[in-house]
Amino acid sequence: MNDAHLHMVVNHFPIIGTIFGLGILITGIALKNKVINNVAYVLFVVAAVFAAVSMATGEGAEEIAEKLPSVTDQIIHEHEEMAEKLALVLYALGLVSLIGLFLNFKNHAKANLVSYLALIIALVGVFLGKQTGTTGGEVRHTEIRENASLGVNNSGQDEIENEGDDD
Repeated sequence: MNDAHLHMVVNHFPIIGTIFGLGILITGIALKNKVINNVAYVLFVVAAVFAAVSMATGEGAEEIAEKLPSVTDQIIHEHEEMAEKLALVLYALGLVSLIGLFLNFKNHAKANLVSYLALIIALVGVFLGKQTGTTGGEVRHTEIRENASLGVNNSGQDEIENEGDDD
């Protein structure tokens, strides 16, 4: 397994884990249930760990991907920038989640405040996760690139369709 493969294996959990964690946290806040909040916090911590692994494998994946046809430095750079922003937000969310877990176990009065802080950070994380996932998908999935419907390839030239005979 090379870095690109490992990156593809681990890079989905930070996004999906944050989305699930957000839904669970909203449920916990609505039901005023600290156990449900704790489940969300654990998911956020795991998402932050997977974000670190994704970042660690990203450079190796970049070295492999940049050699592929139709992959430009601009596409990779855009994904890398979004991934760095997401990772920072998920690290903050993981830290806030650890604090939330601690405060919930201690039945501290500030536990509810931390859950709302985690909610706000998770919302930002989901937004950045969507952006990061889309820019990452654009590396190999040319059909989702902004110019895909225009029939334009990465170099900006019109794609030439071969409509020749079969003979």
